[in-house]
Amino acid sequence: MRLKILCENRTNRFDCLAEHGLSVYIEEGEKRILFDLGATDIYQSNALKMNVDIGLVDTVVISHGHYDHTGGAPLFCEINKKAPIYIHKNAFHNTFGVEDGKLEEISCGVPWADQIEGNLNGRLILNEGTVWLSEDIVLSGTIPVTEEDLKTEPFYIKAEDGSLTEDPMDHEQFLAIRLRESCGKSKGLFLLSGCSHRGVIPCIRYAKTLFPGEKIYGFLAGMHLYHSDEEERSTVLKQVAEEEVKYVLPVHCTGIQAICEFKQVFKDRCIPAGAGDELEF
Repeated sequence: MRLKILCENRTNRFDCLAEHGLSVYIEEGEKRILFDLGATDIYQSNALKMNVDIGLVDTVVISHGHYDHTGGAPLFCEINKKAPIYIHKNAFHNTFGVEDGKLEEISCGVPWADQIEGNLNGRLILNEGTVWLSEDIVLSGTIPVTEEDLKTEPFYIKAEDGSLTEDPMDHEQFLAIRLRESCGKSKGLFLLSGCSHRGVIPCIRYAKTLFPGEKIYGFLAGMHLYHSDEEERSTVLKQVAEEEVKYVLPVHCTGIQAICEFKQVFKDRCIPAGAGDELEF
């Protein structure tokens, strides 16, 4: 499997741009998948620098309904006329985060939600449950959680009358890919999670139920730990280590402190990827 990071919060390349967003190009066998579409059109600018032809992508998977993972969809539909865009049916709320104890003034939801009936019509596939793209590739749909699972800070849905309800983040979903040796034997699962709003461990736990008996070979994830305290970061790090994940790729909203702590524990098995990076597994 080949990964190319088209959009991420940082970059080590002089010719690539970075933004608060995520977009990953995946080649696995004959499949060409885009996981998330960043906040703006930067992913396409970087794709050109990385010799990625967006027009050849056959599937787009959106992790959840926030602007920094969906913003590039209108441009994608202009460039690519064929690929379906999978997004959870509950991803289109008017959603707000909290900053310094106050509700943010600008919605962090899907910026093109009002275009669903317009130029994006016919391109979206609204899912809720699991979607098997092949026998080895699955989009999780809603991720089950329990009360004891450590979740990220809350977001709130604003109704037309101005009332607020907490977003259950049931529209967050991950992509799981079973990697195989040339002989066909499984190497394990590679997971991609946009922000892990429902918790990091629920992603890993649910993936293992979808592929019974498989271990986690790789975990590329925004873990949304940049607002977390030391105790919360330590808990997540310990849990991921206990799951015996071989490679961890902390990106996007994981936060630099958590990335450094993952690097200390996982050493060379922690790969803090940035925009412009190309990886093979």
